[in-house]
Amino acid sequence: LKDQFDNLDKHTQWGIDFLEKYAKFVKERIEIEQNYAKQLRNLVKKYCPKRSPKDEEPRFTSCIAFFNILNELNDYAGQREVVAEEMGHRVYGELMRYSHDLKTERKMHLQEGRKAQQYLDMCWKQMDNSKKKFERECREAEKAQQSYERLDNDTNATKADVEKAKQQLNLRTHMADENKNEYAAQLQNFNGEQHKHYYIVIPQIYKQLQEMDERRTIKLSECYKGFADSERKVIPIISKCLEGMILAAKSVDEHRDSQLVIDCFKSGFEPPGDFPFEDYSQNIYRTISDGTISTPKQEGMRNDSKTTVGKAKGKLWLFGKKPKGPALEDFSHLPPEQRRKKLQQRIDELNRELQKETDQKDALIKMKDVYEKNPQMGDPGSLQPKLTETMSNMDRLRMEIHKNEAWLSEVEGKVAARSDRRHSSDINHLVTQGRESPEGSYTDDANQEVRGPAQQHAHPNEFDDEFEDDDPLPAIGHCKAIYPFDGHNEGTLAMKEGEILYIIEEDKGDGWTRARRHNGEEGYVPTSYIDVTLEKNSKGA
Repeated sequence: LKDQFDNLDKHTQWGIDFLEKYAKFVKERIEIEQNYAKQLRNLVKKYCPKRSPKDEEPRFTSCIAFFNILNELNDYAGQREVVAEEMGHRVYGELMRYSHDLKTERKMHLQEGRKAQQYLDMCWKQMDNSKKKFERECREAEKAQQSYERLDNDTNATKADVEKAKQQLNLRTHMADENKNEYAAQLQNFNGEQHKHYYIVIPQIYKQLQEMDERRTIKLSECYKGFADSERKVIPIISKCLEGMILAAKSVDEHRDSQLVIDCFKSGFEPPGDFPFEDYSQNIYRTISDGTISTPKQEGMRNDSKTTVGKAKGKLWLFGKKPKGPALEDFSHLPPEQRRKKLQQRIDELNRELQKETDQKDALIKMKDVYEKNPQMGDPGSLQPKLTETMSNMDRLRMEIHKNEAWLSEVEGKVAARSDRRHSSDINHLVTQGRESPEGSYTDDANQEVRGPAQQHAHPNEFDDEFEDDDPLPAIGHCKAIYPFDGHNEGTLAMKEGEILYIIEEDKGDGWTRARRHNGEEGYVPTSYIDVTLEKNSKGA
């Protein structure tokens, strides 16, 4: 390739261009990795918002698994960033530095080659000039010889002319000999420089260019490997991320999620009772003695009963409308089971706070003992205000715990009582042992039977106490609404035309009958608006 200097120049330039082209490819790949990681992190941030500390949403296993998958995906995005950083540092940065050094080295070698070529051209020009000068002097010497021979043969020529021509011939011959020697020297010098150029200088320059190009090829090979190693290094961590996603998927427990739904929405209420049998044939056999609906009662008792109903309405009925307004301290606005959970959570929090205050009190007492034994460390009296405040906080927390435990015991007792009542109600459906009073009301105990209004005056608060109890009164019959009733007044019960209601207290002569819906809501309805059917010798359910 001694005569292919220009082609080698083009080849080395192509090699550098190819190196920079690959560097550009790596740069674009790095940008793709960075954008991919950024989009993954934005996706995780979008679907995994920060949860507030008061968020009490049930932690379903499916939700927890999804959050774990998002965390693993966030780690996966971090590994993509590691890939981009490794490629940028190990591949792209190295390529750019090497490209700059390669350009500098190539420029230096090409300059040396051009310089050697220029020196060889200069030697050739010197040799060519000496050759042309020698050729010119030889022609002049030949002319001088021809002129001398012509004058020497001419008989008419003077001796002076012949002598002059001879001197001119000697001069030209001498100059031709000198130019000959100079040409020979220049020729020898050029041949030596040409041999040195093609066998020493140029091969050395070409060898340096070859080594440079081979180093460029090796560098490309190393960058190819580094490009793949950047990806391979994170494969174990990415595999762990994928394994974490698989473990999160396997952790989903449908039964546990179902139990969480049950625990979240369980109210503790008992389901409504069975619908009563509507015996429309009872009116055929009813006598006047059975019709106690219009039995007169004292006005005072009537007013007192309705007033009590108005006061007690809204807190007795299990399936009544949920009261509106702010949450109460004892959580009485919640269903029993939810109230029990809230109270238990509050008791646990109070116990934790009490434990912290207890630990703080113990620490203050120990510090006070140390100060008393070593007064130079501090004043024991300075700890007394803080100790007093801690003791006060402990007393306050104990009172709160006692109060909440009392509410919790009340809730647990009521839940157990409802369960017992539900069990006894199922038995009463099979075996009815009610007893009818002369007034048309029903009771379980014969000693509680009364005849006349005197018993009511003897116990004026009996009705209020019975109504304010959580135990609903038994149904003594049922009725069907003939007309709709709005029930805007306090203590009344709204009804629609054709609606079926339970009768829990007959008309006392004031034109009002106490009824109950299937959902447990109770109140008074106009007797003239309903068609009443009373049960015989049965208390109902």
